[in-house]
Amino acid sequence: MIDQILVGFGSFANPLVVVGLLGGALLGYLIGAIPGLGPSLGVALMIPFTYGMDPTVSIVTLVALYVAAEYGGAISAILLNSPGTAAAVATSWDGYPLSQQGKAGLALNVSIISSGVGIFVSAVLLFFTAVPLSEYALALGPEAYFALALLGLSLVSSLSPSLLKGLIAMGLGLGLATIGLDTQTGVPRFSYHPDFFEGLPLVPVLLGLFALSEVLFMIEKGAAGSVKSQPMSGLFAVPLSTFTQLKRVFLTSSILGYVIGIIPGAGASIASFASYGVAKKSSRHPERFGKGSLEGVAASETANNAAVSGALAPLLALGIPGSPTTAILIGALMIQGIQPGPLLFATNPEIPYTIFASLWIGVPVMIIIGLAGARFWAKVSDIPGPIIAAIVAGISLMGAYATENAIFPVFITLAFGLIGYLLRKVDIPLAPIILALVLGDMLETNFRRAVSIANGDMTTFLTDPISATLLAIMVISLILPRLRKSFFKKAAQV
Repeated sequence: MIDQILVGFGSFANPLVVVGLLGGALLGYLIGAIPGLGPSLGVALMIPFTYGMDPTVSIVTLVALYVAAEYGGAISAILLNSPGTAAAVATSWDGYPLSQQGKAGLALNVSIISSGVGIFVSAVLLFFTAVPLSEYALALGPEAYFALALLGLSLVSSLSPSLLKGLIAMGLGLGLATIGLDTQTGVPRFSYHPDFFEGLPLVPVLLGLFALSEVLFMIEKGAAGSVKSQPMSGLFAVPLSTFTQLKRVFLTSSILGYVIGIIPGAGASIASFASYGVAKKSSRHPERFGKGSLEGVAASETANNAAVSGALAPLLALGIPGSPTTAILIGALMIQGIQPGPLLFATNPEIPYTIFASLWIGVPVMIIIGLAGARFWAKVSDIPGPIIAAIVAGISLMGAYATENAIFPVFITLAFGLIGYLLRKVDIPLAPIILALVLGDMLETNFRRAVSIANGDMTTFLTDPISATLLAIMVISLILPRLRKSFFKKAAQV
């Protein structure tokens, strides 16, 4: 394992890998600082530009963008009370009051350092857990892989605000995944034109659902509600004692964020809220939370960045995305001819180990970029919404065309942009659609393989102990939210 991680660090002897890390971090901060954008949209927009890159350079660039964008949302949250990402909402609860008190520089400094600590600690946890998990996964049969994919989809759906809408999104994604030639028989399915024989192109679908749908919302909002950034002071004048007082929050939030990040669909938002709640309950001064507590800022930012490494664990070890952004990263790896999952550590070990190394190397890089460019990132939020919408739309359509140098992907992007806009209008989440589209082939292939091996006996999924356990967890994950909601409703009536 030590030899492999040295290979990962050795990848940075290539200047292009270093450039990819720096470029990804800069773009990530830029995208994260703009309210309404975020890591998923940023990674989706960047994928078309990584086609011609070496796979190692490509994945380092995308992971650096992912990490930096996850932090970037804190900038507008602290300065404008307008979180750039959903995971930065909890940051705004204490970050913005600090800004109003004239302590914007202090809040930004603590948030940047907290993000770095979260990434570093969680990357250590990722290094020591991903490899054993992948080795264990190699022993799994098709029954377990089918159940594992189904569990990932159910967790994402059950974590949606509405279970019914989450399941609708999952069903829609699975339906879209069946388009194309049957992998076993070669029979076309829902393919009314040869362009559909290979299935729906993933990148244009992603650009449409995430980027163009957001453009339509930006157009709908116009320039209304824009807020100007505020001046900051004290950015570099934070005493070391401030951080030593937060060491307990750093450790607790890093571990909690990583563990929650591993759960498919939970993501940085849930990690951020959960860590904030734990920090408030365990704090000696809970009354300060919501009024400008540095513990609140540190807990939120440490956890939502630690969740990034957590979301990478199931992607690398099992081939299952832990968040919408990692679902997009799976597509990026597949485009490069790399299949995420247990065999990744054997077939392409340079990829996961370079990711580990990039997370550690990227910590000081991102802290320096974050602190040095804080005033610039703050000004980014001043860009009018219509201009951002035009830029995002242009990049999306150019990126779609670049995937195949054809107009067909552009039509797919336009169609799914409208579909994504309409789905968001009725509060149907997009994450289950993407995850189902990515996992659909894994789900179907292993289901048919398991049934074929069992000579048509469908009970094979219940007799296999691992599969049965995973299916039981899936059922619980779907029922538990309803039981909890019913319990609280009855308690309120009493």
